[in-house]
Amino acid sequence: MNKNFPDLGLLILRIGFVSMMLTHGIPKINSLFESPIKFADPIGLGESTSLILALIGEVVAPILVLIGFKTKIATIPTIITMFVAAFAIHATDPLNVKEKALLFLFGFLVIFFTGAGKYSIDGFKK
Repeated sequence: MNKNFPDLGLLILRIGFVSMMLTHGIPKINSLFESPIKFADPIGLGESTSLILALIGEVVAPILVLIGFKTKIATIPTIITMFVAAFAIHATDPLNVKEKALLFLFGFLVIFFTGAGKYSIDGFKK
């Protein structure tokens, strides 16, 4: 018997990638309360703005992806954050250093293209 469970697969993908992303994002919340804020500024927006954008991409948006709310839109900040991490922050680093950012980038790209599946807030609307 050959059964496919794409919605269960998408749920596992969302839970797995978001859980791992939150381990990178949540510790950065403490950086908001440092004075002065010390954070990388790879695209010249300022350290505070870069930190806030990173927190949106690594905490806020992934939580929306986890529950499956506006999933395709919610993946965009994380995709952008991981693109910047891989190709700006770690641009000159070897592949094994930028590997995590690339894996997150690919995982969230898959979620962007497939959607959240039926085990999500988006899926309950259908």
